Amino acid sequence: MYFFLLNLSPLDLGCISTTLPKSMANSLWDTRVISYTGCAAQLFSFTFLIVGEYSMLTIMSYDRYVAICKPLHYGTLLGSRACVHMAAAAWATGFLYALLHTANTFSLPLCKGNAVDQFFCEIPQILKLSCSNSYLREAGLLVVGVFLAFICFIFILFSYVQIFRAVLRIPSEQGRHKAFSTCLPHLAVVSLFISTGIFAYLKPPSISSPSLDLVVSVLYSVLPPAANPLIYSMRNQELQDSVWKLITALFQ
Repeated sequence: MYFFLLNLSPLDLGCISTTLPKSMANSLWDTRVISYTGCAAQLFSFTFLIVGEYSMLTIMSYDRYVAICKPLHYGTLLGSRACVHMAAAAWATGFLYALLHTANTFSLPLCKGNAVDQFFCEIPQILKLSCSNSYLREAGLLVVGVFLAFICFIFILFSYVQIFRAVLRIPSEQGRHKAFSTCLPHLAVVSLFISTGIFAYLKPPSISSPSLDLVVSVLYSVLPPAANPLIYSMRNQELQDSVWKLITALFQ
């Protein structure tokens, strides 16, 4: 688990570093300018990191499944070599997916201006600027990406169904608590990541507005990576005690 967390941490840091610094700089200088190359680099980096993070979270659900449901086979199924291979696959998936989408998106002719109605460059906003007949190829790639993401979601869901079934069969309450404590941080991170992403891209058009789209984009691009370290750190008893003392002091 800690090996995969070690891989998840730079992905979280990268997601925030790709979008926020440029947005903050533009706010300070009261401008919304970004170069064509900078926009392509930002889109590639964000897509690479967000896909890599989702892939890593999917792998971590398998790690929790093996640890809870097949503990005697854990060393065989998830040895050091297997962990390295799976982590490398997550990074490679993000890189290839980002490369494909970036090359395809920026090969489209932009016929509707050059103003991206967002605080960072993302694929749907750039497609709105392309010619009406030229974005279908990229839209098809997005549909394939959504389908693959749905398969990962089903895999995560299946893993946790099996995990909860196994945990509920543990006779001792202490054993159930220990098993749940190893899974709940990951489940919280996955739920936050998926729920904000679904709301950002699948919300009804009737409630869509520029201000709401901006808030939702901040939620799915900034909130999950920023919250992940806090969620996982709360497993540390010393940190829990410190947070509890801080909350108690505030309300006294």
